[in-house]
Amino acid sequence: MPDRTSARGTVRDTESDRPQRPKKAGGGLLMGRVLGVPIYVAPSWFLVAALITWFFGNQLDRVLPELGNGRYLVSLFFAVAFYGSVLVHELAHTVAALRFGLPVRRIQLQFFGGVSEIEKESQTPGREFTLAFVGPLLSLLLAGVFWAGLLAVEAGTVPGVLLAGLAISNLIVAVFNLLPGLPLDGGRMLRALVWKISGDPMTGTVAAAWTGRALALVVLIGLPLATHAGGFTDRDSYTGADSLTDALLAAILAAIIWTGAGNSLRVARLRQRLPALQARRLTRRAVPVSPETPLSEALRRANDAGARALVVVDASGDPVSLVREAGIAEVPEHRRPWVQVSTLAEDLTDGMRVPAELSGEPLLEHLRATPVTEYLVVEETGEIYGVLSTADVERAFVEAMAKDRRPPGGPAAD
Repeated sequence: MPDRTSARGTVRDTESDRPQRPKKAGGGLLMGRVLGVPIYVAPSWFLVAALITWFFGNQLDRVLPELGNGRYLVSLFFAVAFYGSVLVHELAHTVAALRFGLPVRRIQLQFFGGVSEIEKESQTPGREFTLAFVGPLLSLLLAGVFWAGLLAVEAGTVPGVLLAGLAISNLIVAVFNLLPGLPLDGGRMLRALVWKISGDPMTGTVAAAWTGRALALVVLIGLPLATHAGGFTDRDSYTGADSLTDALLAAILAAIIWTGAGNSLRVARLRQRLPALQARRLTRRAVPVSPETPLSEALRRANDAGARALVVVDASGDPVSLVREAGIAEVPEHRRPWVQVSTLAEDLTDGMRVPAELSGEPLLEHLRATPVTEYLVVEETGEIYGVLSTADVERAFVEAMAKDRRPPGGPAAD
């Protein structure tokens, strides 16, 4: 449920499938951790908080003119409380994901709401539906709680206005996220339903993604028309400041939904290709060499054997390190007879040993856990099979993505 709207909460499957060296889970100011999951506030949030403070403060001037400039302090409190509600929405996704054994990389509060970055797909449509639904459900519950609080305070007061604003905003968050199109929570729920009926998760993704694109067009055209017809802007003009603001907001929301739907579809198609990423198929043949072997001699042996990698072994023949391809390239050819391979090797750690039978997402997860440039691929018996280069995996990954692109004037590659 990727979350993106001024009242949006979403669960997003990250595109961490790409076998690249993982980056720190940054993305803003670290506010803390809940259940071990870091919570970040993106820089764009501060811009939105300022805009909410300004616009809500101007509205307060009509309702509570006696506040004076103090209305902006009240409005700032509303902005923080609203994003606190969005955080609760995201925490609902996170708790559900963790209960289902799905790792969550981080929660991020950003420009149009929040996002929970879940690193794996749900294993069943039922779990997918539950994972998507808990966010809007929590927002609806929050709206009810704030509305109940509103009944207990006097109307036309600061607490009354704040509670009313929070009740309405959480209702908007829930309703918006229930719209049936990716990347919204409702789109994930639609995906789960189609998946359940068809038995194919990809069919569900395609249906929800195209529904999301249609939804983006509806938002782009319908939101400005609806606000104009509803009297929220000047009925006599489509070019006034309010109308232009609504059109800009609609364009931003439509772009986010359209892009999110496209990304969801691309990631789903890519996951279909992941089984082709097999450690055994991508592994380079390697030759064992002793630590004191001159680089020139080691390369000669590799060339004679048709190998493309070097494994340094001890006196017993057990592998101890891998000669880095980048290190070989840095040594001029005339110096190679005097450079021992051990000076260019990286000591093996447990994470650098990859079972030859690994493929797909398990292979990528293994590589992400230990980010290096080369790995030793071994059989179940511990016998050396070869060396796996990150560059080769990335190349295969790019080729898998390219298969989803349709050549101009030709059929889609398969």
